[in-house]
Amino acid sequence: MGADTPPDPQQLQAEIARTRAQLGATVEALAARVDVKARAKEAAAHSAGEVKARVTAQARRPLPLAAIAAAAVGIALVIVAIRRRQA
Repeated sequence: MGADTPPDPQQLQAEIARTRAQLGATVEALAARVDVKARAKEAAAHSAGEVKARVTAQARRPLPLAAIAAAAVGIALVIVAIRRRQA
């Protein structure tokens, strides 16, 4: 046996089980990296979530004061024009 091989059969079986588990995890990680379709779906879902968050944040943002003032001036001008026509 090699220098790193444990002499006890139970220890050897435990080491084999650990190695198999590590190998299985490595294979799963490599398979996930190779699965382009799943990675693309994940990226698209992430991007969609970001866009939705931005749109929601902008929808909640109050109107700027300049926009409110411009609307008020516009309404005042319409009222003045209507009154001049009626007089």
